[in-house]
Parts: sequence; C-alpha cells; structure tokens
Amino acid sequence: MAVSLLALILARGGSKGIPRKNIMGLCGKPLIAWSIEVAQEAASVDKIVVSTDDKEIAEIALRYGAEVPFLRPPELAQDETPSIDPVIHALDKLPKFDMILLLQPTSPLRTAGDIDGILKMCKEHQAPAAVSICESSKHPNWMFYCNENGTMSPFMDTPIATRRQDLPKIYTVNGALYLAKTSWLKENKSFFSADTLGYMMPSERSIDIDTSLDMDWIEFLMKKKL
Repeated sequence: MAVSLLALILARGGSKGIPRKNIMGLCGKPLIAWSIEVAQEAASVDKIVVSTDDKEIAEIALRYGAEVPFLRPPELAQDETPSIDPVIHALDKLPKFDMILLLQPTSPLRTAGDIDGILKMCKEHQAPAAVSICESSKHPNWMFYCNENGTMSPFMDTPIATRRQDLPKIYTVNGALYLAKTSWLKENKSFFSADTLGYMMPSERSIDIDTSLDMDWIEFLMKKKL
C-alpha cells in the first residue's frame, strides 16, 4: 500500500553557534538547499515543506523548490523551543500525510538512498518510527566525570576496558533522519520510544554542523567528491 510522506525541514532564523547558519554558503549553495535537493531526489518523498519564521529563509527555500505554506509563529522559533513543537505545528497545518520525515539542514551529507532506505526499513518492520544512527567513535566505558579536586570517576559502573575490541559496539543518533507515522507522532510527542528503529549510516555521512569547524570539514569532504 502506498504511503504518503512529508519531508519537513525546520530552519529558524536565529542560531546560537553560527549566526544565520541555515543559509550560510556551502560549496556554492545555501546550507538548506542541500537538504531540499536530496529530498527532491528521493523517490519516496511526496512533498517538501520548510518551516521557518524567517522571510529570507522562506525565499531561499522557495527558490530551491521547497514549499513554504506558512511562516512559523515566533513562539515556536525560540532557542528553548523543543524541536517537536514546530513538527506538531506543521502536522496540524498539513494533516493529510501518513508519515513525516524530519530533515535538519545541518546534516547535508545524507543521500536520497538514505531517505528511501529508512522508509523501506520502517515499512518492512511495520515500525511506527525510525531515526538515523552511526557507530559512536567514543565509548562511555572510557568517559569520566572530573571532580572538584581534579580526580576522575568513571561514567559507567563497569570495569574500564584496556582494548577497544573488548568493548561492545554502541551507536549515537546522528541527526540526519527522523521518521514517524504522523498519527503515532502526534500521540507520542517524540520520535523516540521502545519501538523506534535505528537506521544505520556510515560516519562519513553522519557529520552534523554545530560549529564553524564542522562547516569547514564538510566543505572539504564535499569538494573532494566534486
């Protein structure tokens, strides 16, 4: 049975780490354009909508082929606004879709294959939600608290391993893909639950832009491919 999929890109005007991050230039395009274009390439996406409070971002999104059917209210675009709130707001405005895929502009290395792949996995397992993950480069077995007197105490209450190969693999959410059934998400108010699947992505496509150094690193990787 066909499933209608809404790709939603959240892109507010304010950002703490990098001012105007969502429209900064990356290899000749605004950052948000990379998420719009990869959604256009994915066979499973039926509509691409950008939720923003910013008119300049809205104009750029329209120029690259996304739809901006509404401007997000200012109260849903604050630093402290939980990201799920503008997602639910968009679903209330666009209620006809079976599933929603949240695409953060700060993950420009995901591919159309990733988008189609996470939907396929969700359908095959009849799961209500899935998020993209990658193997973590840091293991909590080697993490510590630093006490006031400068001494360290282990983060985990287990013996500290001496070799990486002795540790079980662990995974982290990479921020690239958040998929859920719309009815389930409205009820659950989160993409995460005991039924949420993890969609594996390689580390080279899992970089999330949080700092200027991240932006420089991604631009370097992109230029190597161009």
